[in-house]
Amino acid sequence: MMLHQSNNLSFFTPEDTNSLGAVFFETGISAGFPSPAEDFKEQRLSLDKELIRNKEATFFARVSGQSMIGAGLDDNDLLVIDRSLEPQNNKIAVCFLDGEFTVKRLKVDKDEVWLQPENPNYPIIKITSENNFIIWGIVTNVIKKV
Repeated sequence: MMLHQSNNLSFFTPEDTNSLGAVFFETGISAGFPSPAEDFKEQRLSLDKELIRNKEATFFARVSGQSMIGAGLDDNDLLVIDRSLEPQNNKIAVCFLDGEFTVKRLKVDKDEVWLQPENPNYPIIKITSENNFIIWGIVTNVIKKV
């Protein structure tokens, strides 16, 4: 279910699923020479269990823009955001800044906070007392389409 859409991010909540998960091969998939099929042990894997630590505090957001491409966050990627995690220096965070949501890397030094993009075409943002600023959640995973 979509919750909110801004210029940079569209937010969604996780939905309950009764799925047992997708088939998972514990041995890994070779990117080199093929492995014999009998080496695979079939199990079930739930992406909810892999990606979501705290369901009540977890949201998804779709990225719009190129400011974080250096961190591997591309336009249209789906972010997994945990609002229960403490913000820390160098973490990638979803922030509410002056009426808009944005995703940037946190840089914290003593009493100063910067939002650092991972693209040299975008400026580093220094947070001041004039800004309306909230660290909304910490990005824990990114889901990409190939």
